Order: sequence, then C-alpha cells, then structure tokens
Amino acid sequence: MSTRKLVLTALVCGIAIVLAGGFKLLQVATDNPRVEVLAWGTPATLGDMTVAVQSVQKTTDATLVTVTMRGVAIAKGAFEGWRMLAEGRVFRPLTQQTAPDACQEVSVIAEVRCTVRFDPTKATPTVAYLRAGAQQQWGTEG
Repeated sequence: MSTRKLVLTALVCGIAIVLAGGFKLLQVATDNPRVEVLAWGTPATLGDMTVAVQSVQKTTDATLVTVTMRGVAIAKGAFEGWRMLAEGRVFRPLTQQTAPDACQEVSVIAEVRCTVRFDPTKATPTVAYLRAGAQQQWGTEG
C-alpha cells in the first residue's frame, strides 16, 4: 500500500472518530437523568429490604434519623446501609450508635422502628439507603 493511501485512510478514520465523539457529546448534553427523592414516611423496597425515613431531628451533638426497616434478619449493625447528604458531603452513620432505639437488629416479619445517628449538621439533609446495588433517597422536596 502506498504512503498516500495510508495517509488518506488515517484522515478518514480521524474524521470518523471526531464525528462519533461529537454525536456522543450531543447525547450526553441532552440526557436528563432523574433522581427520585421520596417524602419522609414513604416506603421503598431495595432488594429484599423495605425501608422508610420517618423523620430527621437535628441537635447540637448529632443528627438523628428515625427509620423503619423490615425484610432481612440482621443481628447487628443494621444502621450500616444508611447515608446522609448535607453541606455538600456524604455522612456515614456514627460507629457509636448510643440511642436507646439504635438500629442494631432487624426482623424478617415485624417492622422495626429505630434511630440512626449521624454527625450534627445545620443544613437540610437528604437521607439515602443503599442495599443490593440499589439506592433510594428521602428528602424534604420528595
């Protein structure tokens, strides 16, 4: 193959790549991803667990999120799937869950109402639960 044909083939391939990139850019620019934010008290099922955020109480030493959970028997550490988004960052539950009704155990049959304790925040939080590769969020605009 001659040099001229190789250069011409390279130019055609380059133009094809630029056109494909421009097309993909247009697809991404017009895509409107929608994140569903549920209202407090609205239940959601993630995998085999049904959960809901009932309320959020902010104090000077913690943000207390009251939740309901049912679906899988968890003997310890039921609070681990919860997250809180506030002040532009994601909070994990505190490792010391000291509330009398702290989320430790979950039952398969009975709905458990418990409290998940997070670091204090002044902002309005959005609370999320992650399980089985899925995530659901609750917030005031839900």
